[in-house]
Amino acid sequence: MSKKTITLKQVKSPNRRPERQAATLTGLGLNKLGRVSTVEDTPAVRGMLKKVQHLVEVQEGK
Repeated sequence: MSKKTITLKQVKSPNRRPERQAATLTGLGLNKLGRVSTVEDTPAVRGMLKKVQHLVEVQEGK
């Protein structure tokens, strides 16, 4: 059984935002504009996405 994944793309910079948001982006594998990361769909990742939803674009995966 394959795990469900989410593909994320960073669309805004964390500059002039709280340090925690920049750290959350790094935890998701993002740190530069336009970078794309695929992460496992877990409740922890969903919580991280909620904190930086204004900085990323989310695409559901398989």
